[in-house]
Amino acid sequence: MRIVSERATGAAVLDVNARPAQGVVLALRQVSMIYPGTRAADHVDLELSAGAIHGLVGENGAGKSTILKIISGAQRPTEGTVEVRGTAVVFHHPAAARRMGVVAVHQELTILPALSATANVFLGQELRRGRVVLDSPQMRRRFRELCEQLAIRISPYRTAGSLSLADQQSLEIMRGLQAKAKVLVLDEPTASLAAVEREALYANLRRLRDSGIAVMLISHDLDEVLALCDSVTVMRNGRKVSSGPVEQWNKLALMSAMLGRRPATVQRRRASRRRIDAEEALRVANVTVPGHVEGASLTAHRGEILGFAGLVGAGRTELLRAIGGLEPKSSGTMWVSGRRVRWPRRPRVAKRLGIALAPEDRKTQGLVLTLPAYANVTLTSPEACAHATVLPQRRERGHAAELARGVGFDPARIGALTRTLSGGNQQKLVLAKWIATRTPILLVDEPTRGIDIGAKAEIFQNLHRLADAGTTILLVSSELEEVFEHSDRVLVMARGSIIAELPGVGASADDALRLIFDAVEPAK
Repeated sequence: MRIVSERATGAAVLDVNARPAQGVVLALRQVSMIYPGTRAADHVDLELSAGAIHGLVGENGAGKSTILKIISGAQRPTEGTVEVRGTAVVFHHPAAARRMGVVAVHQELTILPALSATANVFLGQELRRGRVVLDSPQMRRRFRELCEQLAIRISPYRTAGSLSLADQQSLEIMRGLQAKAKVLVLDEPTASLAAVEREALYANLRRLRDSGIAVMLISHDLDEVLALCDSVTVMRNGRKVSSGPVEQWNKLALMSAMLGRRPATVQRRRASRRRIDAEEALRVANVTVPGHVEGASLTAHRGEILGFAGLVGAGRTELLRAIGGLEPKSSGTMWVSGRRVRWPRRPRVAKRLGIALAPEDRKTQGLVLTLPAYANVTLTSPEACAHATVLPQRRERGHAAELARGVGFDPARIGALTRTLSGGNQQKLVLAKWIATRTPILLVDEPTRGIDIGAKAEIFQNLHRLADAGTTILLVSSELEEVFEHSDRVLVMARGSIIAELPGVGASADDALRLIFDAVEPAK
């Protein structure tokens, strides 16, 4: 087979006489990616067929991100070949892969917020009249055609930064369609979307499949993989361990293949009179965050997990940030352990009150990615391992390793740079950091976003253990089933207000959604 490189021209030119594999648009043949000391991908074979959705699943660190980078042209494999329509190709950069119809939509979107929606879709592929003048009317017409194709409504004039996350993601998909994508790879596309937005994305993925595009879906949500995909590949430790049509899989089989063992289960938390009647740990009244939260009030008890259910934009994150001292324009009244305290408008003030926030965005708000893991763990409590005014590194590492071990983090990796760790391991560091302070009130926002099923179980085991030891936990998750599985009580939010309280046991995500839709839909 002839190998085609795009180095000279910036785009690969396929041999039109080459006979492609039947139905296969893109294939990896014995692909490996070797870094010093590790093999991130190990002789992986993978095929994506036209008009089909292929799921790629595995724990964090299984090699999925490496495969994504190879397919999208961000990295060249150390061994093996990439084939497009039966011809082996070499991508030297992502733009070349895109020109060959291979488009990736990453979990971290590449939207430029200051530009218009139209400009983002045509970024790098602008339509022109002549060589210089942009054909703006034609781009807007094409923009509307793409919106119609995806059954979405976005003004071509809107700045991208003012759009919802779901609409920004749609712009990325539209950009790929404009590039005549034959292969579309999506990395955790629903991790930050509400239930309604997810259903809209699912409908679009089915439309794309039915139009003949090969779609690869990388997701930790095994339910959506089983519901959407035609076939599934499971990876573990850089290797493909199994692949086949979706009909041969169920959730337990996928989890077992991913983990290499039958998964451990986390017992659903059972509310007890002792816990609910325990002493009041936190009470807030009339909490307001301009534009986000209006007059919210709640009480949480010692040792209780208090969950929050709501759609994206309901005000859950802003309420937690206000309680945690991260919203300087917020206002309200607060009592801690029955004592009225001054409303915190800075994190250090909240910390002195015994309140800590594990934020939604662990990469930019919860951790310093350029520091080693041990330094992030001790960041909030350096005095615990300091000697006089000196912080001995050996002592710091040992202290951090002990704390990290308690949340299921491998102590052998305590010296690794934080940015090199998987999302699950990064989230464990965030928890370990605040456990180190022995904070009595822990606010946890989206603790399992973008992490695998094994890490999720460990994180909830740790939250349960903390609650059983007396820590009060306020839990926000877009996975409503998680909220009800792991909370003693659930507060339902819509349009910046708490509209209902439901029991963690005896109620369900469907109950919450009915209340939410009744609150947000205009009366007829």
